[in-house]
Amino acid sequence: MRTRVAVLLSGSGTTFEHAARERAAGRLDVDFCAVVASKAGAGGLERARDHGVPAELVERRAFDDERAFNDALHAVLEPHRPDLVALMGFLSRLEIRGYAGRVMNVHPALIPSFCGKGFYGDRVHRAVLEAGVKLTGATVHFCDEEYDTGPIIVQQAVPVLEGDTLDALRARVQAAEREIYPRAIQLFAGGRLRVEGRRVRVLPGPAA
Repeated sequence: MRTRVAVLLSGSGTTFEHAARERAAGRLDVDFCAVVASKAGAGGLERARDHGVPAELVERRAFDDERAFNDALHAVLEPHRPDLVALMGFLSRLEIRGYAGRVMNVHPALIPSFCGKGFYGDRVHRAVLEAGVKLTGATVHFCDEEYDTGPIIVQQAVPVLEGDTLDALRARVQAAEREIYPRAIQLFAGGRLRVEGRRVRVLPGPAA
């Protein structure tokens, strides 16, 4: 049976779109069982429908507190029975609850740099440019109960070029995200990820 993946997002869903295309091309051996958005009008919902994936809305602003929002979110996830929950531009904090070791996120920097609460999207890229660092990148990690502190699965470095603009840097980092996120999901689906303390060990695949 293929790994069932539920996607949580808040925006346009371009990361989901790329993953869905990888699946259609036979490079990602999973089934997307649901896409859940935290914002009304999120483009990711329409992308989900285009790919025949159930699309659900749990609007963050409809709830007074984070706990009530998470209660509703988990109630929507439960009947879809996901093996993995993939955060793809999800801007709220997910309480892990029964999904320990089964929630992934992609972050637009090399964790532990430029991460934590408040560091998302263009805020990260602006901070990178202002700091004058020569390297940034993308990180896929397992989630815990804090922001961007879970064990790292895979990273890819992206050079910061002289005269870089926000748009140019964002585009290169997003390209890295699109490359490594499906790879991490495929490793999970193949049973090749083992968490050992703070480290994620990638087990060897079957011999060719």
